[in-house]
Amino acid sequence: MYGVDGDRMGCQYVPNVKMRQKLNNRRWSEQDIQKRLSLPADIKLPQTVIEKLNRTPTLDNPLTRKSRRASLSEIGFGKLETYKKIFDLGEGTYATVYLGKSLLTGKSVALKEIRLEHEEGAPCTAIREVSLLRNLKHANVVTLHDIIYTERVLTLVFEFVEHDLREYMEEIESMICMNNVKLFLVQLLRGLAYCHKRRILHRDLKPQNLLINRAGELKLADFGLARAQSVPTKTYSNEVVTLWYRPPDVLLGSTDYSTHIDMWGVGCILFEMLEHKPMFPGSTTDEQLNLIFQKLGTPSPMCIPICSLLNSDRINQERADLLLKMLKYDGRSRIQAADALRHPMLAANFPPDAVLSLPDTESVLSLPGVSYISEQPGVRKPAK
Repeated sequence: MYGVDGDRMGCQYVPNVKMRQKLNNRRWSEQDIQKRLSLPADIKLPQTVIEKLNRTPTLDNPLTRKSRRASLSEIGFGKLETYKKIFDLGEGTYATVYLGKSLLTGKSVALKEIRLEHEEGAPCTAIREVSLLRNLKHANVVTLHDIIYTERVLTLVFEFVEHDLREYMEEIESMICMNNVKLFLVQLLRGLAYCHKRRILHRDLKPQNLLINRAGELKLADFGLARAQSVPTKTYSNEVVTLWYRPPDVLLGSTDYSTHIDMWGVGCILFEMLEHKPMFPGSTTDEQLNLIFQKLGTPSPMCIPICSLLNSDRINQERADLLLKMLKYDGRSRIQAADALRHPMLAANFPPDAVLSLPDTESVLSLPGVSYISEQPGVRKPAK
């Protein structure tokens, strides 16, 4: 048997995972093994694997990357045959997304197949997405379950989420109820605060990249344009963020930005959820800037916008205040995600201390009094 690195591994089985001796010779449980191998909790390990591991003498050395890969491979991770394609969900420039099924868990998954060009290798967007998502574990960030590499295709295996916010708004054909506007916004801010704390900029926030499941849980997705801010340079590309959600400083060519680039997009998305229409639907950079100036006023030295937002029945003073804190012309003055969670618009329904103290992987729907109101949007149903 040959390992991932191409060298001879001999007859290496899952039991070669090197674990420390348990006190009183206690058996390794399935949960112990899952934790040691960083497996998702819903993976059901074969009983033979558990028995082999408990029969194998313990080894003093720590778990090596090679033995961990071998162990995961035997269980079924990193193998294309572990997943069954069901149907095509959509196609882009570099990738096709399929609804699939995990033969390990029986659960639906999204299979993102990225075509590899032999001369160029994997697209930089795929490399960014993998490198960032593999380290992000949060209830409001889409989960990357597995990565499968073949000569022609790189397959990313994600949790399957039924629809995105754009589809949700189109399918209910009416205003989103205020309960759900706040619920979705809190989850968006919570996921962003988690990323920003780790100095990760999403850089492509739009309704299509916010996934919503049947329970009303929202998850940030598509990190293909995301960037770790901790890299040495502070100068980034200004060719990021879909035009409608791009802040004016970036539209004007700024490449020196931070987490505030994402907060402008949050403001645009909040307006869209409230009004059921995009805030700045420009088709060119110049038109986009004109739309921004028409709605928020021409920038002045003090950057005080004209609040035409209060003409709407759905946007009261409190909601307008949060919107305008997100839509500051000066990016450095925009409210941060964690601070936005403390804004009065949200604080009454979502106590900020309770939200901010939740474990990363726990949903806000676990908080007392927090609920999702089903608005009966049509959803893609996984094939049985």
